[in-house]
Amino acid sequence: MRKVFFGVFISILLFIASSITYAAEIQIKVDGVDIVSDVKPEIMNNRTMVPLRVISENLGANVDWSNSEVTFTKSNIKVILNLNSITEEKNGEKILLEIEPYIKNNRIFVPLRFISETFGCDVNYSNFTVTIDTKPLHIDGVQVKALQHEYHMTMGGVVQQINGNAYNEAIYNIFMENKGDKVDAPENYSWMYTMDILGSYYKVGQYDFLDQEDDILKSFEIYNLVESFPNEDLEGYPEILLYDVTENQWYLFNDKARKSINQLIDTASKNGFLKIISDTVV
Repeated sequence: MRKVFFGVFISILLFIASSITYAAEIQIKVDGVDIVSDVKPEIMNNRTMVPLRVISENLGANVDWSNSEVTFTKSNIKVILNLNSITEEKNGEKILLEIEPYIKNNRIFVPLRFISETFGCDVNYSNFTVTIDTKPLHIDGVQVKALQHEYHMTMGGVVQQINGNAYNEAIYNIFMENKGDKVDAPENYSWMYTMDILGSYYKVGQYDFLDQEDDILKSFEIYNLVESFPNEDLEGYPEILLYDVTENQWYLFNDKARKSINQLIDTASKNGFLKIISDTVV
């Protein structure tokens, strides 16, 4: 009898061990790029559960977590989740999930299908791999291949490209949605940080959206005011300006939008969606 019980006990342990190994082997790919995560997808009640934040960020969304409520936004999409509830709210509409979200290792897990239905992307699970394919950005009906970002330092500069569809779309929308009032071009502006000219602007970054032939579809430049003079001397000078190169038009811009763009670029770099084209910084 003891031998039978011991045999059953060992079988259960082997089953649990094999289930844990199975979950740990699942990988995530977004647009063909392997996503690095400190927690792996897993199987719960025959459903594939995935960590929400790491996938949402790679789909261009912002995630906020307060107590048991999770809110994430992307452009015109706002979704509210409540942990341990099968009901979500998307743009005010109540939607039922197939399994409720939960916390594990301080990470929120959601059903894989939730990602597909929320972001409108193609999601599949096969051979221990979660594959997420997003829709490419189109500008004036032409598909965007990459966002090329250039910035300069004191000595040299960097040109890099972002190839993730969701990142490109999110950054493009930030530009389009945060254009302020139209303004005239400043008298002095360049890549140089010119400290001896009142009201001069230096270019902190250039952003070119490229088509499949690497031609520019849309181009933006962000300029910061050089603040080397007393504040009263700079009264009336906007802190940040946006130049829409394609339209040849200047606009007011804001620091929050600029920081959001930088954050997306940093996340793209961290997750393998960014490659350096040239680096002449010394």
